Amino acid sequence: MGRLFGTDGARGIANTELTCELAMAIGRAAATVLTRHTSHRPKIVIGWDTRISSQMLQSALSAGICSVGADALLLGMVPTPAVAYLVGRYGADAGVMISASHNPVEFNGIKLFDRRGYKLPDSIEEEIETLILDMPETVELKEGISLGRILNSQTAAADYITHLTDTVQGDLCGMKIAVDCANGSASATAAELFKKLGAEIVLLHAEPDGTNINQACGSTHMESLMQYVREHSCDAGVAFDGDADRCLAVDEKGNLVDGDQIMAIFAHCLQKQGLLAKDTLVATVMSNIGLFKFAEENGIHIVKTKVGDRYVLEEMLAFGYILGGEQSGHIIFGNYASTGDGQLSAIQLLSILKNSGLRFSELASMMTVYPQYMENVRVCNEKKQDWDNDPEIRKAIASAEQMLGENGRILVRASGTEPLIRVMAEGKELGQITLLVQDIVRTVQKRLC
Repeated sequence: MGRLFGTDGARGIANTELTCELAMAIGRAAATVLTRHTSHRPKIVIGWDTRISSQMLQSALSAGICSVGADALLLGMVPTPAVAYLVGRYGADAGVMISASHNPVEFNGIKLFDRRGYKLPDSIEEEIETLILDMPETVELKEGISLGRILNSQTAAADYITHLTDTVQGDLCGMKIAVDCANGSASATAAELFKKLGAEIVLLHAEPDGTNINQACGSTHMESLMQYVREHSCDAGVAFDGDADRCLAVDEKGNLVDGDQIMAIFAHCLQKQGLLAKDTLVATVMSNIGLFKFAEENGIHIVKTKVGDRYVLEEMLAFGYILGGEQSGHIIFGNYASTGDGQLSAIQLLSILKNSGLRFSELASMMTVYPQYMENVRVCNEKKQDWDNDPEIRKAIASAEQMLGENGRILVRASGTEPLIRVMAEGKELGQITLLVQDIVRTVQKRLC
């Protein structure tokens, strides 16, 4: 992991860890690296989520971009995948999204995209980091008429919505859907998107005020959506995170349908149509055992990557796969998008549901979900990579693995975006795996906290 960039950009508490000064430096360095081969005046698009700190950081980023002679085109409040799409649509040289995704409001982040709308590989991020941290004096500042300009787009949200609706054959007429926008970026696009597709929708948590993003809502807090769907006889519910690059769902009974189940539905549908490239789905090591058993039973091959949708995408691009994602709801349709897109996933899922003639619970039941239990251990950020070298932690993990045998697994990893160690167990009995996780957690707390 880099010194500034984790698995999903640079993140930290806004104005203390992710400062305006750092944002300006990232703007300068990113513009320098990502536009170095252009023969025209470079243009970088910038979007932001609803956090109170987002516009402050946008101002600093824009200043940095303009100081090295690139123009900053401001998209306004839009989802992360809108930035990825509009980079190409607007002929820009790079894109920036200001968001900390599913994290609380005090955090913010900076995600970078290349001219094709793809997240940057580690090597390019490391080059940008080096320019910021080791060689800031080498950045060439412009002056006079060579300075960049700050421009504003008036059509970003509308252009993105049109792109999404163009991916759906037919409509969603006759469906009653509850949509949880997490008081985040989807608040700017979801109502118009579902309206254009003909669905009857109820928007939940779509009144952002700068402070309420992800607050007891969205894809990390599904309880209110589950209750609403159950009590108001909806056909389904969908929930996004703060920047709307992930989607989870709820069936008509109010039961959670997670990213693994959604991927199973997509893979099955595409395979039946002969459209699943190489009969392969790309998933991460966090995916449920049930997904792998489903795939095996249906002749679908699964390629596993480490956690992070960027690594899923890298595998897809390297071998020509068109579908991949994470249990958390980051799902990538390679034919339509260059990154995970929560609203794209939602409308594709609901289209399949409508055309199936089934209830959502029946459709989701094609995959059996095995019990998982996970706890997060908060540690100092500089210590979170040390767990793998600690003999006592390794011993606790080995002991748990021996108890599970072939009936489950243990996964311990450092978060790529937060100062956390995540400890997960999976198996047939929830009680057993809960105790095993708690034992490992106590050891991690003893050794690293």
